[in-house]
Amino acid sequence: MKRRAPRSELEKFLGAFSPEIAKIALRVRAFVLEQAPLAHELVEDTDDVVVMAYAFTERPGDAFCRIVVNAESVDLGFDDGARLPDPQKLLDGSGRRARHLRLQSLDDLREPHVGRFLRAAIQDREKTR
Repeated sequence: MKRRAPRSELEKFLGAFSPEIAKIALRVRAFVLEQAPLAHELVEDTDDVVVMAYAFTERPGDAFCRIVVNAESVDLGFDDGARLPDPQKLLDGSGRRARHLRLQSLDDLREPHVGRFLRAAIQDREKTR
């Protein structure tokens, strides 16, 4: 896993999506890296999805969050999101572990709960490593 994917590489991958989706994805990435500047980044590009995973180790399984980009939205996912405090039930997902927030505009990223969930996921991962 590279410490950071070159921005040009990411922009190439994100070129498959609308300019608005690409813009949201890059802003979410910047937001994650502002909160966790020492995180490692793993980028995976498939035919219709780009995934950026962030961890404090080089192991993808240690990721505290993932940015999942598709044609319609950008999801900020938390691998252990079921453990995060969510009294208002804002996180989507019903599996045993993972939860996510769907971000369809830059305004969604400005919602205070987005930063709270991200910081909680970082703290949770730091406690378990």
